[in-house]
Amino acid sequence: MSSDNAPSTVSAGDRHIDWEQVFASRMGRMKASEIRELLKLLEQPDIISFAGGIPDPALFPKEAFAEAYAEVLGGEGAGAALQYSVSEGYKPLRKWIAGEMAGIGVECTEDNILIVSGSQQALDYLGKLLLSPGDTALVNWPTYMGALGAFNAYEPNYDRLKAGANRSADDYRETAEAHGGRVKFAYLSVDFANPTGETLDLRERESILDLAAEMDIAIIEDAAYQRLRYDGEAVPPILALEIERTGSIDSCRTLYCGSFSKTLAPGLRLGWICGARDVISKLVLMKQAADLHSSTINQIAIAKVAEKHFEEQVAKLRKTYSERRDAMVAALERHMPENVRFTRPEGGMFVWITLPDHLDGADLLAKSLKTEKVAFVPGRAFFADGSNGNTMRLSFSCAGEAVIEEGISRLGRLLKTVC
Repeated sequence: MSSDNAPSTVSAGDRHIDWEQVFASRMGRMKASEIRELLKLLEQPDIISFAGGIPDPALFPKEAFAEAYAEVLGGEGAGAALQYSVSEGYKPLRKWIAGEMAGIGVECTEDNILIVSGSQQALDYLGKLLLSPGDTALVNWPTYMGALGAFNAYEPNYDRLKAGANRSADDYRETAEAHGGRVKFAYLSVDFANPTGETLDLRERESILDLAAEMDIAIIEDAAYQRLRYDGEAVPPILALEIERTGSIDSCRTLYCGSFSKTLAPGLRLGWICGARDVISKLVLMKQAADLHSSTINQIAIAKVAEKHFEEQVAKLRKTYSERRDAMVAALERHMPENVRFTRPEGGMFVWITLPDHLDGADLLAKSLKTEKVAFVPGRAFFADGSNGNTMRLSFSCAGEAVIEEGISRLGRLLKTVC
């Protein structure tokens, strides 16, 4: 018999874990994506949404994929398509990508290419490969929020990258060292960037190469929208410019991230990293540890559809999206107050809005959803320091011209009451 003063015991079944004490410190840097949350609004029929930067599903090559999957599963190769595969990726697909890369000035072989589960996985792998806690990543201000989300897990600091600016390599180094690390890479999207829609010209791309060479850092070139140019002259990728300087992709510091999500089908989750073989070999080890390989059957289906239909599909997208881009820019010119500024992209899916300083995009979104039933993405989430709340991103990819006109008209009406 125990006495009244005996210490109490707690059985294992009575204990409840305090997860906050168990989680890694990096979890404090990981936030819910505002875009993921806003995509839920698409289910509400009364909302006009310019929020999700996603392709129009009506434009997916559904029949081509139905044919490809039927061919794969109905043939002798069905067993291999449903089986484990090599971590590097399906070789015929990598060869096709190498041919596409050559067409934009990047001479490479399939050994320079790793297939990943969407270019978002590419960003995660590159953050893991390059960043130690306290290191610095140079990013645009604003930049793709998905990149910030991928890199945040590896506990970096961020510094502002601006092509062609006068800031010196020594200044970047000193700032990074003051935070206890070093600069590891510059991350940027050079064509029709998410969220701004802006494109870097040749001089700006060359200046990024010069800065990276002086600092001896990597460049991560996010090319998710590269094929969606509607007007203007195409500019070579940074990787192509560097190959001209070095003579070989295996001597380059630029790592090019491509994707099938904006051209063929995002649901298949396939993209690629193209770079020096020494780097690709390290990334293959990460792939083996993370998920072994990307979906075998999806890679085979993508290869079949790309070989037969890619150029036709891209031409269809360019025609439709360019008309919607034109409709949105024209509607903004008609309906926005004079003190609201916006970009005029040459391609991609986005227009970037800068509001008067006293306005906040998140507050405006709450009012817009209540009174005008129009959704967009507030801009603050695209800034590594959470600044510039007086901004917002609009996407024109999933809205027809009449819907664009109505939605922008409503937004203009709201802004004229607060500007």
